[in-house]
Amino acid sequence: MSKLSRIEMLKSFAEQDPTNPFNWYALALEHQESDPDLAKFYFNKLLMEHKVYLPTYYHAAGFFASEGDIDKAKEIFESGIRLAEEQNNDKTLKELKNSYQNFLFENDID
Repeated sequence: MSKLSRIEMLKSFAEQDPTNPFNWYALALEHQESDPDLAKFYFNKLLMEHKVYLPTYYHAAGFFASEGDIDKAKEIFESGIRLAEEQNNDKTLKELKNSYQNFLFENDID
């Protein structure tokens, strides 16, 4: 399956079921390299409309960090860590904390 047809399929899924955050998440991931502005739109949509969808936080934080939006990335990591704690999701909590520590070190943040 080509990348374009995968994106078209995901768009169709998102239009058919806009309340399912996975469709928006998949679209954000698909667009990270090919269309960062669209990826940013989808990540922001997820962070605003689907705040409890935990998978968003790891990738969104990394995306915004790679785009140079260090403050937003920091805020997303911290929100994701709080959410993982609230959801008692130890695996994701550990991944987020490890990535956050690396992020802080790489960006020389205390």
